[in-house]
Amino acid sequence: MKINTLEVDGVVIAELVSDGIELSKEQDAVDLMGSCYNLKTQKIIIYEKNIDPSFFDLKTRVAGAILQKFVQYGFSIAIVGDFSKFTSNALKDFIYESNKLGVINFVSSVDEAKNKLSAKKS
Repeated sequence: MKINTLEVDGVVIAELVSDGIELSKEQDAVDLMGSCYNLKTQKIIIYEKNIDPSFFDLKTRVAGAILQKFVQYGFSIAIVGDFSKFTSNALKDFIYESNKLGVINFVSSVDEAKNKLSAKKS
């Protein structure tokens, strides 16, 4: 697992860089957060390709377990990918609701991820 750091408008953001699956269970999220904490950031860009496909099948509860860890420890994440390919209405609703709250963001580009994670909350 490689993590790059980016600075956007004074906000440090970690970017998970990998060719393979890095998130498939809760412990993977904990390990990623530990690495990011050492980099002094609680904001992470993660790519869809680095997440186990079972995450996107809400019946498996993988997404809930992993994302709860990020929320529990005060991390904000942006997951970059093409989510239009998923046909599950439950997943579409989950993505919509997550994006409304702004802690877990499903976005289509790195630029959008940077904007979401660097936005100042008022």
